[in-house]
Amino acid sequence: MRFARRFVPAAFAALATLSLLTAGTAPAFAEMVLNRGNQAEPTSLDPHKGTDVQSARIGYDLYEGLLTFGPDGGIVPGVAEKWDISADGLTYTFTLRADAKWSDGTPVTAEDFVFSWRRLVDPKTASDYAYFLWPVKNGEAISNGKMAPDALGAVAVNPRTFKVTLERPTGYFLSSLVHRMTYPVSKANVEKFGADFVKPGNLVSNGAYKLVEYRPQAYVKAVRNPFFREAKSVKVDTVVFHHSDSPETELRRFRAGELDIVQMAPVTQIDWLKQNMPEMMTFYPVLGTQYLAVNMTKEPLASNPKLRQALSLAVDRQIIVEKITKSGEVPAYTLTAPGVPGYTLPEANMAKATQAERDAMAKKLLAEAGYGPGGKPLTVEILHNTNESTRKIAVGVASMWQSKLGAKVSLNNQEWKVVLQNAGEKSYANMVVLGWIADFPDPYTFLKLFLSDVGKMNRSGYANPAYDAKLSEANLTTDPAKRLALVAEAEAMMLADAPMIPIYHTSYRNLVHPRVKGWFESPMGVQPTRYIAVTR
Repeated sequence: MRFARRFVPAAFAALATLSLLTAGTAPAFAEMVLNRGNQAEPTSLDPHKGTDVQSARIGYDLYEGLLTFGPDGGIVPGVAEKWDISADGLTYTFTLRADAKWSDGTPVTAEDFVFSWRRLVDPKTASDYAYFLWPVKNGEAISNGKMAPDALGAVAVNPRTFKVTLERPTGYFLSSLVHRMTYPVSKANVEKFGADFVKPGNLVSNGAYKLVEYRPQAYVKAVRNPFFREAKSVKVDTVVFHHSDSPETELRRFRAGELDIVQMAPVTQIDWLKQNMPEMMTFYPVLGTQYLAVNMTKEPLASNPKLRQALSLAVDRQIIVEKITKSGEVPAYTLTAPGVPGYTLPEANMAKATQAERDAMAKKLLAEAGYGPGGKPLTVEILHNTNESTRKIAVGVASMWQSKLGAKVSLNNQEWKVVLQNAGEKSYANMVVLGWIADFPDPYTFLKLFLSDVGKMNRSGYANPAYDAKLSEANLTTDPAKRLALVAEAEAMMLADAPMIPIYHTSYRNLVHPRVKGWFESPMGVQPTRYIAVTR
């Protein structure tokens, strides 16, 4: 069992040339199959629409972007073999690899990227991630329906040269291109099949694998793409992503030998796993945070910051990580996770206090907000997804609020897709349990979730013009250190408003069978199958 105590950001040290991991090999006549437990059903196989980590893991096997993930989780060149950035930081010119091909054997071209990026920002696509390309010239205006998609500052100079013009210098832009939302789809494929392009038999992909089967609520199967530029180094012939809302079910299947990997072991079984399967436990911190989003569009929480702050103070985070999750998580008092290179987390006053002091302050703020003994009764509903691990966290928080603040707390248990839909539409009553894993190694990947103009991705409905302006000011700053200092100011401002309650910084609870070779601890929890092998 490996518990990494400190996150070391060396994985992000350079965008270097990719060197492949040498893994174990199976006999030449034997098909190598990897069965991955992938948690709940993915929201979509469309790379511009899938918003969850389940969709992401599949997407990173099927597609490759200008940048991609290396065998240690770091960022390395992908379809782009090189790039140039203008002195003013406004123009990026990418040279695509000559051997980049789609799974039908046709070349990946700059025009495919132009088509894909226009598709992402086009309001007709209705992507929750359209804001990813707002730094690109006219990207935001297109997303808001004020300009046509062909006005986007992304052009194909020739089949292998993709030129991007930004609205303004954007310090995080290059690293953001590792995210799958910026990955290409085949223009010819989408134009041929329309919305059905994602179906097995139709889908053309440019990653290490191609889709062959999709059974909703069961699994997604992909096989090695013979046209992938480094297909010779890919060991696993077939990867199957199995889906279940129950971590306990995944554990049972793992023990029965039906799964080679479980992405998140159930918190209900951590003690048993430590005693019985320690050699298969790979627990390590990632750039992620588990939190409660507060519905800032509904009363009584929307207009009562003292009430929100009281609820946050009363959460004993140490108890949760020690007694419930027990996997190396760290109590969270910020949204951004520790370990982002160059970023100093804003100091949270509550982090310095003892829990007894926090509880006393919570009761004081509750009374000042007009609730508690002698005031109005406090009723809170927590929406959470259907798995026992998340339920236990929600139960723990509810118990704290009930015992310390006299709140009446109810739990609303729904499937993951329903939780995401309600969160995006802000149709939940009071609170929703959510988590976020960094899209790229920068605090902006966390803080953008609370910008007033990112639509469904702002799942609390928080709107603070000063916060928006501070983040905008930061991203206009070309000096990296000054930029991150301004970002920290913005985060401190948002935390004071309490539109969310951070609970803990995430650790991944991987279970990996010894027959799996090449599995690695990834800072953003991405382990592409192309670097893995299985010995039977």
